[in-house]
Amino acid sequence: MESQVGEGATVDLDGARLETLPLEPLLTRDYETRPALVYERLRRAHGPVAPVDLLGVPAWLVLGYREALDVLQDDAAWPKGLENWRARTDGEVPADWPLGPSLEVNHVLIQDGPGYRPLRQAWDAALKPFQDPRHAQAKRLKIAVTAYADELISLVGQAGGTGLADLSAQFSRPLPLMVASHLLGFPGSQGDDALMDMWRVLDAGPDAEPALRRLLAALAELAAVKLEKPGDDFPSYLLAAAPGLSLDELARELFMLLGMTSDHVGILISNTVVDVMSGEGGVRASLSAGMVRESMNRVVMRKPPLVNFVPRFAARDTRLGDYTIRAGDPVWISSAAAHADPLFAGNVCPDTTVSTRAHLSWGAGPRQCPARELASTVAAVGVGRLFERFSHLELALPADQLPWRSSPFMRGLRSLPVRYELVPTPARPPVRSPAEESADDPAETVLPDPALRQRSSLWRYLTGLIGVGR
Repeated sequence: MESQVGEGATVDLDGARLETLPLEPLLTRDYETRPALVYERLRRAHGPVAPVDLLGVPAWLVLGYREALDVLQDDAAWPKGLENWRARTDGEVPADWPLGPSLEVNHVLIQDGPGYRPLRQAWDAALKPFQDPRHAQAKRLKIAVTAYADELISLVGQAGGTGLADLSAQFSRPLPLMVASHLLGFPGSQGDDALMDMWRVLDAGPDAEPALRRLLAALAELAAVKLEKPGDDFPSYLLAAAPGLSLDELARELFMLLGMTSDHVGILISNTVVDVMSGEGGVRASLSAGMVRESMNRVVMRKPPLVNFVPRFAARDTRLGDYTIRAGDPVWISSAAAHADPLFAGNVCPDTTVSTRAHLSWGAGPRQCPARELASTVAAVGVGRLFERFSHLELALPADQLPWRSSPFMRGLRSLPVRYELVPTPARPPVRSPAEESADDPAETVLPDPALRQRSSLWRYLTGLIGVGR
């Protein structure tokens, strides 16, 4: 690959070092509003791998589906772990780089090295009771998700049987946070204040830093409680699988579960609802046939919540796409761009009833998201309850005018304004079989006391949204 730099002169870019290449800033206004056009511009200029500027730091962005799989499936050649980043080791990454704090919290999503494998095995063991449909905890989780969804929908309905609502603020975002609080085993409604702080951290506003401090302190306090008195919850199961974790280490892992599942799941719910209401790609027909997960799979092909994965680093000089990636260079994989790669997208039929499972929304290879089944279940139950409880939902804005929020990692709606009509009588959850009833008594599913819930900061916030925009 060559670049024209002067009359009659060219520079060979193939062997050039990343930091010497002309870099296109990635996180621009264009990226916020029309990321697909940015990806295609980069693809035309550079092929499946492009050099970009991430807030002042050079990085490689993987745009090709095949190249993304090559990286994701080979941990030895493309390890995680900031210790593998040459520029950071050499002091060339600014101390105040905005993405630094989110990458320096050493949890299972970020770390590499000898400690990763046993930690991942502990995660898998701790999540299994919630993800294995044969396990009582997984059944209780579905009951809890349904109850939380109904609680939020009923709160919306306090403004009347018909009206306007913001389903992002009033449903899609709080639901997975409430479920995460259930998974973490917060006593009563104590987790609601922590959930509000998680919201502030995710929004990266001016109060994000003090919110992060409060949240980590609350999670450390919760970790100490679980160490002293284990329960049927994720922290207790993780401690049982990895008893050597310190309280600080456990708090970081709980932070990862809370942050990753909440934002990812909330965006997935909103994006699926938008696609159903706009009727794109046969999604509405699939949902009416009870195929919620098929709808979700099609949605993550076009609009994956996690658009860019945390970086990996070249273990050695390696050819990728049209460039040679030098040892220690950071490589960011864009699932959104990979899904749009013509070499991949051209083989996906948009109108098929059964969607492809080849999407990268949960990653691929040995480091695929450990909570993918859990997150999919929460999203599917949430979307299902929305369309059971509301007899009519329609967008209050044209789909192409909905406001989006983008970050280096996620892309989701800022708000989801809808016009709604509730069914006259709340739809009941599906009748459970005698086998399910005997294996799992719903009375054993402990939910927060409504009186305590109403005094929490989360509930005060949600109550303040009732009837907004009527």
